[in-house]
Amino acid sequence: MSGDAQVLIGITMVAGIVGILLPVLPGLLLIWAAGLWWTIADGGGPTRWTVFAVLTGLFALGTIAKYVLPARSAAARGAPLGTLVIGAVGAVVGFFVIPVVGVIVGGVLGIYLAEYVRLREPGRAWDSTRAALVAIGVGLLIELTAGVLMFGVWLLGVWVT
Repeated sequence: MSGDAQVLIGITMVAGIVGILLPVLPGLLLIWAAGLWWTIADGGGPTRWTVFAVLTGLFALGTIAKYVLPARSAAARGAPLGTLVIGAVGAVVGFFVIPVVGVIVGGVLGIYLAEYVRLREPGRAWDSTRAALVAIGVGLLIELTAGVLMFGVWLLGVWVT
């Protein structure tokens, strides 16, 4: 594989890392797809397939953590899954209504309103919202860590092959 192609793959992976932080691009999926491209572009090979297997494991771990942790944390605080679904709908609506920060504003507002309707107490609704936001933040950090590790594993694979 040419050096230019590897630089393009690296740029794609960095774009994926940015996509984790700014939910406009599917971050981990983009990193994983770039890793797949790198693996099969020259016909593979044992080292490249090993690197890709590690990328796939990190991809799965990061993706699962992104969704499971917020749901568990919200459930531990007594918030039903429906609260997170309404928060997700709010995030999607916010994305289109308020560019750039709308995802965050819409998601927080959706979770808070769902909890307020359920609990009828602003303080308890905010406590549940805050717990869900902390869990989402932890999930984001795990996803970001997985993305950076995927990039690092790929760099190691480039260096070895």
